[in-house]
Amino acid sequence: MGMSIPNELGRIIDLTVEHNTWRRSSLNMIPSENVMSPLAEAVYMCDMMHRYAEGRPRRRLYQGLKYVDEVEELVMDLMSRLFRVKHVEPRPISGTIANAATFRALSQPGGKAVVAPVQAGAHVSHTKFGTLGALGIEHIEMPFDMENLNIDVDKARRVIEEVKPNFVVMGGSMYLFPHPLKEIAETAHSVGSLVIYDAAHVLGLIAGRRWRDPFEAGADVVTASTHKTFPGPQGGVILTNNETIYKSIARTIFPWFVSNHHLHRLPATAVTALEMIYFGESYADQIVRNAKAFAEALASEGFKVLGEHLGYTRSHQVVVDVRNNGGGAKAAQLLEEANIIVNKNLLPYDPPEAVKDPSGIRTGVQEMTRLGMKEDDFREVARLFRMVLIDRRDPGEVRKQVIELRSRFTRVHFTFDIDLSSVPSSYRIPFLSKI
Repeated sequence: MGMSIPNELGRIIDLTVEHNTWRRSSLNMIPSENVMSPLAEAVYMCDMMHRYAEGRPRRRLYQGLKYVDEVEELVMDLMSRLFRVKHVEPRPISGTIANAATFRALSQPGGKAVVAPVQAGAHVSHTKFGTLGALGIEHIEMPFDMENLNIDVDKARRVIEEVKPNFVVMGGSMYLFPHPLKEIAETAHSVGSLVIYDAAHVLGLIAGRRWRDPFEAGADVVTASTHKTFPGPQGGVILTNNETIYKSIARTIFPWFVSNHHLHRLPATAVTALEMIYFGESYADQIVRNAKAFAEALASEGFKVLGEHLGYTRSHQVVVDVRNNGGGAKAAQLLEEANIIVNKNLLPYDPPEAVKDPSGIRTGVQEMTRLGMKEDDFREVARLFRMVLIDRRDPGEVRKQVIELRSRFTRVHFTFDIDLSSVPSSYRIPFLSKI
């Protein structure tokens, strides 16, 4: 007799299927998310997810890792080629862990860090409320230029010269325009401070040569996530040309912040790096063009889009002030009911206590770009935004149009055109789903 399925098991399966079905009939516009290619997804679902590695390749504390070592070295080589950098540390399991290891390597507790303000998009890990605070490193903010939605260079320079911090953190989370990295790095280096550039959101744009190489502009270390504009598995990475810094960070990664580093990430990251070597420029170019078109279309539909006088955006992100449309929390909820996924977000002029119901929503075009959307498609998305938030149409009715639009975009682009069913069985890896 066959065993009956426990109710709990049925519910787990149902919830997973429902999630997949819903998200694949939705427009995902969260700027910090993306989808892997079926090929990267296939190698992600491998036996490495069951295994454990402590230490670095060829110097592990566990046996059974001879192939893992080769894959990890291949990730390092491919990322080094892609970002034209000498040293790659792929073991952080998130961008926040990459930041934590780097911060701790460059400063003892009691040290000082000058960071971009929250208004300029600083990630929580850059602040006293997050990783810096947990490490006991003092958080000092650079002044913000509200007109240019960016760091105030002259005032920031004075702060750095006065504080002489252990390091300065650039890069951000809500990130429309490049930070003035070159100018800030010059001042930081003049007082003996190091510069960390958090490229979590723009790593794919850097890979695709549509965002300035932070090393060319003076960064000493780049930290990043591998799953935002860089469309790989969730994880983190650290890049540097400085061997001394690299060795210090490598010693900090293990055993302080990471024991096992989720080994199945490695082949999927390698595949994604290779995809970006071959297709990254066309992908990044389409992202930038789509973001610009989407911002302009939202403005033409009647929305208050931040950065109009600056060209709206130079990244994958578009930020909208929705105070006249019910506020950020309500707008995000209404859009979700229509199968459009965004996130509420503080705007530069919001007080910190407005975090639960801020003035804005933050959107990103990178995932839908990878699924094939182009400029005209994002103009259609802007029209759907208007129907929900300005025309006050029933989100359930708009949802039907969203599902129809999304049904036209089901294949991952900017990847190798390989029919996995034709791969010889000795190379074939079973995988659970295709986008």
